[in-house]
Amino acid sequence: MNTHRGEVSGFRLTGRTWIGELGTWSSALSADGRPAGVLRFDPRLVADPAARDRLVAAVVADRRLAQGGLTGLVPVADLVSAHDELWLLTADPVSPTVTDLLAEAPGAPRPDAGSAATILVETAQTLLTVHAAGLAHGALHPGTVVIAADGTALLAERGLADALHGRPAAPERDVAAWAALARGLAATWSAGAPRPAELFERAAATASTHGLAPARDTLLAGRDLLPQGFPTRDRLVETLHWWAAHDVPTRAARPAPASAASAGRKDEGDIVTLLHAPTTGAGRTDDVVMRFGPGVPAETTAEQIWRAGRDQQETELPGDRPGRPRDFRAPRARAGRRRTVLSTVILALLILVALIVWLLRGPASPLTVAKIDVITPKKTQGCDTTVKIRGVLTTNGEAGEIRYQWKRSDRKAPIEQTDTVAAGETSHEVSLEWTVKGEGSFKGTATLRLLSPVPEGAKLEDKASFTYRCS
Repeated sequence: MNTHRGEVSGFRLTGRTWIGELGTWSSALSADGRPAGVLRFDPRLVADPAARDRLVAAVVADRRLAQGGLTGLVPVADLVSAHDELWLLTADPVSPTVTDLLAEAPGAPRPDAGSAATILVETAQTLLTVHAAGLAHGALHPGTVVIAADGTALLAERGLADALHGRPAAPERDVAAWAALARGLAATWSAGAPRPAELFERAAATASTHGLAPARDTLLAGRDLLPQGFPTRDRLVETLHWWAAHDVPTRAARPAPASAASAGRKDEGDIVTLLHAPTTGAGRTDDVVMRFGPGVPAETTAEQIWRAGRDQQETELPGDRPGRPRDFRAPRARAGRRRTVLSTVILALLILVALIVWLLRGPASPLTVAKIDVITPKKTQGCDTTVKIRGVLTTNGEAGEIRYQWKRSDRKAPIEQTDTVAAGETSHEVSLEWTVKGEGSFKGTATLRLLSPVPEGAKLEDKASFTYRCS
């Protein structure tokens, strides 16, 4: 495993670690040098093989959500096992979290109410997509809300706590946790700003009584009560830049623990991924492909050992041959095969049920847009500035693709763009950045026009203006 040398399956630990609910997190660099994260699970939580199976299922479900277009979860690079240890490798960093930013390092710029609203809107949308897939987060709190370098809010540890503790998915628990997060941010980053604090309290109450979608819409509808930077994430990014410049540690730092089993071993071939990747081809049946650590070539010594073990299970056991001593590992192998067969049967039944539900469901309604609003800054803009203009499209909540164009009053050619709208969203926000330089006065008008989907003969557009003055 090479943990004593600061490396796990090609991920190099950078020394910053902290204890979480599931084990020990470490900041890391991936094999290609990008910031990443590594979680060493508490051995007591993963001792039960059933818990490991549930954990693998949770990670695979996350990967399927990501393949479906969900970007609100910290992406998982791999789940590996070695010497009775289990490690989760993430493709993005898992710090800082909201917990880190709430600690307020001396001299650090404090996130404002707009930052809180951005985090709440993005986490609500991610949870809505997760719930629509029949899943739940299970452990939402400030320590599992990660703030990416661009100010985006990502959720970490999705489904891991429920998997390890054998709990069923409970979306209502996520809703209650989101409401608590909203109230907590109202009491901290909105302290001294009564109107945003009241908005967060109203959103929390709406989530508890009507659900996350109306709560999210409550925040979006109250954007006039928030600072001007919402939802550009300007204040969050400013805070993150300060943290990076001052190299502020996230939570308690301590050496990454290494078990006695891994200390002193240097053979990376012992690492085995637990993520199965089905492959299909012409004339072939689905098989299970095993990888042995990122970047490890095919047919390593470890892979050959694994393949030899698999082939042995498909033939006669040595202990069953006449004249040979009986192999007392045979009952364990047969039990493993029974579990595999049972798992296959259960999976087949789940797929059958999902297929029936899909066949019986009614046709989905097409995406429609009912209204467009363009919002520009009310204050006069000063010298050499970039004006941020927002457009809000009110939809029927269905998934689909929208095509639209921005037209600036200082240019003839429009700017055409295409966005994908996820199911469950009743509003979709687009933006335009307009840079103005030089002395003098200027009035700019931005027009947002929907190109599709638009009913035949209809026209959906809106425009708004701003004033620039520099002397």
